[in-house]
Formats: sequence, C-alpha cells, structure tokens
Amino acid sequence: MTRSAATLSRSAFLILIAIADQPRHGLGIVDEVEAGTGGRVKLGPGTLYGTMQTLSEQGLIRETAEAPDPSDDDPRRRYYRITAKGARLLGEEADRMNALVLMARRKNVTGAA
Repeated sequence: MTRSAATLSRSAFLILIAIADQPRHGLGIVDEVEAGTGGRVKLGPGTLYGTMQTLSEQGLIRETAEAPDPSDDDPRRRYYRITAKGARLLGEEADRMNALVLMARRKNVTGAA
C-alpha cells in the first residue's frame, strides 16, 4: 500500500467517489452520495461547496463544461470532474481504508463475516 502524505476527510472522499466515473453538478453529487451510502450521508450545501472549493484548490477536482447527458444539461449548472491527481489520492485512500476494514474483520469487530 502506498503511503500518501495527505488523507481525505469523509466528505472529500465521498465527493471524489461520486465524480470518479463521470462529471456531476452539485445536486448530482449530493444525490450520488446519498444513494451510495444508503441514505446514511446527506451532504449539506455548506459542506458540499466548502469541500469542493478545497478539493479544487488542491488540484483534485476541476470544473468542466462536459455534461454527462447533453440532453439533460442546464446552462446554469457547473459540472465537476476528478483530476488524475484526485484519482490517485482517492485510490490510495480507498486502499488505506480497505486495509483498516480487513483488520477490523480479522478482529471480529464488524457485522461482516
């Protein structure tokens, strides 16, 4: 496992996952996170846009004109995509979390087998 100097907050990790496969606008990110967590996480506007600003400043995401579905595009929406740097850090963080989950499973501290 590669050790990165940076780790991601929960909201940053979830936002990067939400845009890992395609660009999304703010509400699309919120919906993807909520669906992906089974409704356990609901990002509010302050958390969403504050975290996205930080991710942008760190070069982990960028705004793009590319809409995933041009027929459903709204010119008022801003779409965001993950950068190569963001994808690399997301993968490192997922690997780090996976190692922790495997350790927890070996110690029988989760409900999973």
